[in-house]
Amino acid sequence: MSIVAAENFYGDVAQQIGGPNVKVTSILNNPDQDPHLFEASPSVARDISAARIVVYSGIDYDPWMEKLLEAARSHDRRTIVVAPLAARKPGDNPHVWYDTQTMLAYAAVLTDALVAEDPAGAAGFRARLQQFQDSIQPIQAKIALLRDRLAGTPATATEPIFGYMLDAIGMHSRNQSFQLSVMNNTEPSASDIAAFENDLKTHKVRLLIYNSQATDPTADRMRGIAKTANVPLVAATETEPAGMKNYQAWMSSELDAVDKALPNASP
Repeated sequence: MSIVAAENFYGDVAQQIGGPNVKVTSILNNPDQDPHLFEASPSVARDISAARIVVYSGIDYDPWMEKLLEAARSHDRRTIVVAPLAARKPGDNPHVWYDTQTMLAYAAVLTDALVAEDPAGAAGFRARLQQFQDSIQPIQAKIALLRDRLAGTPATATEPIFGYMLDAIGMHSRNQSFQLSVMNNTEPSASDIAAFENDLKTHKVRLLIYNSQATDPTADRMRGIAKTANVPLVAATETEPAGMKNYQAWMSSELDAVDKALPNASP
């Protein structure tokens, strides 16, 4: 059974649950590529045309996927749009995979789709779903431990990529307007830039999260100011990094980076 995922973390989970019954193609799989600059090739369109199940994020994160699906209509292809599964809508932070509950919801819906496509494989799909659910529990336990220590600690970011995880940890994310401007490829206002700089220089924030996949001159300057001010930095990516074992290992490594950056922090 052929599955096409717009982003490689959705494809990773699809492979974990589908096991030997599926062939998964992930379109965005390069952690050095800016997803916002992606342009689909003819081979991507062919993969989608042949897929039995297609997965993408939605809420304007990957609008090119909707165009490809419209161009390759199919009356019986199953399409999973992940963000609405967690009641996320356009205008919300689109980086929904940093919310483990969203990924658990996706895994459950995907399993139902796999069972519908291949009833003979149902037992295997459901067993692997249970394995995935179990493997998320240590991540949630790690989030709980960080929340106990870091809840209320002020942080900032060049983009809201890590926003759902910061919320789960209970950290207070500042400079939201600046983050949205950078995410939407618009220039932050002078007042937003000044507020961000002041937060870093006066240590009103204890951590800076930056998107290591996107280049933005203003965001890069903030990283430089953070280094000069000795504000710890943590890189976050929009696709699962090459060489990472799976989605679970990726999320765990991101949380470990926050833990390491703030070993003695309290609000």
